Amino acid sequence: MTQVEIRQSVELPSIREDVSFETADGLTLVGELALPVGRAPRATLLTLHPLPTHGGFMDSHILRKAANRLPELTDLAVLRFNTRGTESPRGKSEGEFDGGKDEKFDVLAALEFVKSRGLPNVWLLGWSFGTELALKYGFNLDVLGALLLSPPLHRTSDDELRNWIGRGKRVVAIVPEFDDYLQPDEAKRRFAVLPEAEVVAVAGAKHLWVGETATTAVLNEIVSVVAPELVPLPTVYEAKD
Repeated sequence: MTQVEIRQSVELPSIREDVSFETADGLTLVGELALPVGRAPRATLLTLHPLPTHGGFMDSHILRKAANRLPELTDLAVLRFNTRGTESPRGKSEGEFDGGKDEKFDVLAALEFVKSRGLPNVWLLGWSFGTELALKYGFNLDVLGALLLSPPLHRTSDDELRNWIGRGKRVVAIVPEFDDYLQPDEAKRRFAVLPEAEVVAVAGAKHLWVGETATTAVLNEIVSVVAPELVPLPTVYEAKD
């Protein structure tokens, strides 16, 4: 056995598959599905990336690192994809950015794809702009809840938050202490209209979760919701020689 420190761009074993799926309005979206090797996934993260007009895409680093680490460490399936008009090394999804409106079709298509693969216990995992898509469209979908990384709430109204009341779904906002847009105290105020919402403050972190300390913290917060018995995540991996 060889010990590998889990940090930066380390990619642990998983089954990686380039995927594509169609939206109800006729667009083809591209992405990647990462699955645990030799084991059935215990749950599924359907990820929604940051704002594509500001560099967000399916490879935004926290989402990429979730796919690189969590299938092996926690038996989670991770779907990443480019919303309409967004491009990454995987390719470009058809269509054009629509500010979160027609992206509703993208969220629905991604969930339909996940369900078509029989993947269990689906959670929406949004980051920044992706949190706004999750909050707008996830409240009445067949998901267990929404995990919100650095939610800016720019495009999210109080009425959209109230849509989640009584739905039996968890809404967990993971908020950096020094976020550029919405810091923990203000996040608690904004989310107060949704009594079920949980606001988790992460000390020392910023909106982009730069650095291994921030990455480790946010991945642990995600897993603490989806598979709490598996935290803290290991920092060293025993690789087979």
